[in-house]
Amino acid sequence: MMKEIDFMEIGGFMVGQAEDTDGITGITVMLMDKQSPSGVDIRGGGPASRETPLLNSVADCQGLHAIILGGGSAYGLDAAGGVMEYLEEKGIGLEVGVARVPLVCQSDIFDLGIGDSKSRPDKAMARRACENASYNSVQQGNHGAGMGATVGKYRGPQFCMKGGIGTYAVEIEGLKVGAMVVVNACGDIYDIETNQVIAGCLNPDGTLVNDELAFFQDAAKMMIAAKERTNTTIGIVVTNAKMEKTALNKVASMAHNGYGRAIRPVHTMMDGDSIYAVSTGDMEADINLVGPLAAYVMGKAIGRGCENAESIAGVRAVSDLS
Repeated sequence: MMKEIDFMEIGGFMVGQAEDTDGITGITVMLMDKQSPSGVDIRGGGPASRETPLLNSVADCQGLHAIILGGGSAYGLDAAGGVMEYLEEKGIGLEVGVARVPLVCQSDIFDLGIGDSKSRPDKAMARRACENASYNSVQQGNHGAGMGATVGKYRGPQFCMKGGIGTYAVEIEGLKVGAMVVVNACGDIYDIETNQVIAGCLNPDGTLVNDELAFFQDAAKMMIAAKERTNTTIGIVVTNAKMEKTALNKVASMAHNGYGRAIRPVHTMMDGDSIYAVSTGDMEADINLVGPLAAYVMGKAIGRGCENAESIAGVRAVSDLS
């Protein structure tokens, strides 16, 4: 029997978050207990990322020490230096003779259009997130990198809704698979169980557009309004299955099916959609089970991110809908 578990029950990592509630941006850091095999798959046309070539199947890197999900678009990539300094001080990193080099990947959302565009995650905020890291449940919604996330922007930012960070995980016969995702999509958000819109583009009267065809009808105006590439959904799949980098790259790829079920449209040139996959355990499991589970938990986590979000800076949230 499959059962829902807390994301942190997968084990083998801590999560820390920090945010600027005035500037409306933030950062979420996953710190692995040990260097852990990892993969990545980037589908969106406008990613802001750091060190992802490490996870190419032909690269030498066998695993990561940390993954960062952040706001601030490309400006926020400086935050990785704070995580590296924190890990270096603790003696964590790849031994290269003259130093230990922490292997850290990062992906950021574009949240500069909400709050203060000059407020961006930096080394100091990243360090606070590391210091806040624990094995406790991850706070969802307007926390960490989800602070400035928004969704449903294809008619322009004045009709969008609040996104956020969400988690979801399951266990089946000892196999654990979970997802943590920052939902900052151009498209609408669907409940993958009911296929109903739960958040997204709003009409002028504050009701949900709730029409998948509206994207196509408004495509010309959308292309103009969103030319700044103001979107990106970024996430991490974690499993206790024993897997190496090549298999995890495939799991990350399969997890994008969860994006496809929960976000419409997705993977446009206005998005930077990226998913990391991490193995923190030694359980033997078939990729043909892990991959589809990764897609399922990712789709559920996307819904949780929006359902737990709160309105801010005039941007309405799911809880504000009648």
